[in-house]
Parts: sequence; C-alpha cells; structure tokens
Amino acid sequence: MPISKTTTLILLAILSLASVVLALFIGSVSDADAAIIYQLRLPRVLAAFAVGGLLAMSGSLLQVLTRNPLAEPSVLGVSGGASVGALAVLMLGGAGTIWVAGGAWLGAVTVMILLWVLVGGFSAHPSRLLLAGVMVATGCGAITTLMIAFASNVAMPGMIHWLMGDLDSVMSLESVGAILGVWLSVLIIVWRLSPKIHILQLGTDKAMTLGIDVSYIQWVMVLLSALSAASAVSIAGSIGFVGLLVPHILRALIVKQHGPDQRFLLPASALLGGTFLVLSDMFARAVIAPSQLPVGVITALIGVPSFLWILSRFRQWSS
Repeated sequence: MPISKTTTLILLAILSLASVVLALFIGSVSDADAAIIYQLRLPRVLAAFAVGGLLAMSGSLLQVLTRNPLAEPSVLGVSGGASVGALAVLMLGGAGTIWVAGGAWLGAVTVMILLWVLVGGFSAHPSRLLLAGVMVATGCGAITTLMIAFASNVAMPGMIHWLMGDLDSVMSLESVGAILGVWLSVLIIVWRLSPKIHILQLGTDKAMTLGIDVSYIQWVMVLLSALSAASAVSIAGSIGFVGLLVPHILRALIVKQHGPDQRFLLPASALLGGTFLVLSDMFARAVIAPSQLPVGVITALIGVPSFLWILSRFRQWSS
C-alpha cells in the first residue's frame, strides 16, 4: 500500500529529529557533559541541519530551473561565487556573520546573473547551461586561489580552513538562529510557490498557457537558490554533493508513488538534506576522535559512490 505524501513528510520530520538527538550524544568526546552538549554540539548540530536543508532546496530549485538533473550549487558555480564573495569580505578584514553572508549572497547572485547572460536565459539547453556553469565554477576556483595567495598571513589560515567546508566555527546561538530563520523562510516561500514550480517543470510553454508568469517564477527561484546556497556557504564554507544527492535520493525512492511533484519534493528536500548533513557531521566528529574531519570531506566520500550507484539504478527505478 503506497504511503501518502503527508505520512512521508511526517516520517522525514521524525527522522530529522532523531538524527539531531543522536548527533547531540555522539562526537569526538565520548563522555560529554551538559556544557559540551548545549554550548558546543547543539549550535553545530542545528546549523548542520539548516545548512543541509538549504543546500538540498537550492539543488532542487536549480534542477527544475535548468531542466538538468545534474545541476546543483557547486556544479553551476553558485557555491563558488558565494565563496568568492565571502572570502573577499574575510580578506578585507570583515568580521561577523552578517557581512560574510552578505558577501556570499552577492557572489551567488552575480554568478546566476552571469549564467543567465552567457546562455541567454535559464530556458537554454541544459547541456549548454551545465557547461557554462562548470566553466564559471572553474573561474571562481581560480579567483579563490588567487585571493588566498595574496591574503595576509593573519587571514590566510582562516580562509583555507573555511574553504574546506566545516561547522566547527559555529559557536553562537545567534548565528544558529539566523541560519534556521533563513531555512524556515525559504521553506515557507518555496512551499507557497511549489504549485507553480510544479507546473513550470512541465515546460515554459505549457506553464505560460496555464497562466503562470514564467519570468517572475524563474527569477524568484534564482534568488531563493542563491540565498540558500550563500547562507549555507557563509556558515559552513564550501560543502558539495548535498544539493545533488538528496533530490536524486528522493526522486528514486518516491517518484513511483507520488511522481515528480515539487509540492512534495521541495519540502522533503529541506528535511532530508538537513538529516543527511547532521549525520555526516556526526561521523566527521567521531570517526577519528578526538580529532575531527571537515564535513565537506565526508559528504564527498559519501556523495561520489552514492550518486554513481543512483545513476546505475536510475533506469530500473524509472521503468
């Protein structure tokens, strides 16, 4: 008997809560006291959940927007643009989450606009947009390397560590509250727009015929995707594969029951993406305890073989 969409979302919410609770009690220190749990682990775990959810929603939006299942923030250069913007703030001596987040968002939006100009709109052929995104991402990587090379000895270590993709700098509940606020805001907006986004994935011509303001919805999706990726990058640095892997897992598991319904897939991505990054960060803290690995390394090690397996099984699932 097929599980309803509401039941599936409830199960994902329970799984998310269970992963957060589990991550609070597992880490680099086996006998953690209340101070370690509430002052160190709780902000980090909550930030990981919000960052993972934002990256997954950004990837889902980009895949619909570009009509390309391989699109995600790091592949299209959005995360790279956000990294350039955030590192520019750090390089110039800027401090504080707000300034770094602002620089990251400006960089992400700049990349999205650049892609739109290069390929003549987001309705361009998916392969053309993907190639342009890969080139922009490569260019952002080169700019990032140059910035680190010319950075001062004081700023350079922090910039390099930040680029590795990690959550160990998340210490304050204020930063956690901000990133959770962004996660909730994006989720609410996406939820309200999901019926129109669902129609948009059927094609721009059909969407226009049904009365959808295609240009408006596309630009809202651009801004939401950029905001999501930039907010995640400003908190955790560059973390890949979440925005690529999570939407594919959801499609592979539930598309037979519910179809490619964005009214379900987008909020589900917010929950599963958060769960995925919370568990990845927990593993990064525990695998070589008392030392810790950058969570970006874990997501890459999990993401590459998992995504290859999904590709190998995709024809069977979609048949």
